[in-house]
Amino acid sequence: MAEHENDFELAERLAEEERDAAIGRVLAAVTGMGSPICVDCGDEIEPARRAAAPWAVRCVSCQQDFERRAA
Repeated sequence: MAEHENDFELAERLAEEERDAAIGRVLAAVTGMGSPICVDCGDEIEPARRAAAPWAVRCVSCQQDFERRAA
């Protein structure tokens, strides 16, 4: 029984972390401050990209894919 409680607690913690990260990304995008984590792939946005485009919410690769799909 204790093992299932640990699994449940782990799942709950991971869901909370995902929710908090998503809220942080949305707030960063809305305020124009960008995000340190790509909203598409979840990888870190390169520091050079963040310096050049502080409002960025996607890494370079995902931004290129996004623009190709939108075209």
